[in-house]
Amino acid sequence: MSELSEKELGGLPTVAGREWIRACATGELPDDGGHQIDTTPPVSVFAVAGEFFCIDDTCTHEMYSLSDGWIEEKECVIECSLHMAKFCLRTGAALTPPASAPVAVHPVARVEDTLYVALPPSYFQGA
Repeated sequence: MSELSEKELGGLPTVAGREWIRACATGELPDDGGHQIDTTPPVSVFAVAGEFFCIDDTCTHEMYSLSDGWIEEKECVIECSLHMAKFCLRTGAALTPPASAPVAVHPVARVEDTLYVALPPSYFQGA
């Protein structure tokens, strides 16, 4: 992951136990899916009705990328395209079977047209 400049860091709030990384430009987000970031575990950023969310990218039911899933904008939900498990983008809660465990959620900040996510330091080991 690239280091953030002092100017970038100055525009971001402090989040205890987390490090900010540059995720993507707002224009890079697909309309109906997520933008995956290569961390360990991977995370994805989603845009829903003008809000931005970041969750762990791997479905808790089976090792499959949620960034390839479908966004249900009205409910603010991502649906895994493998077995149709649904997760709340706000809380990470598993909403439908076959998933029963939640995914982790991560803070997102927008500075101009760039999105940043705050992740635990362990997510950068091996990335």
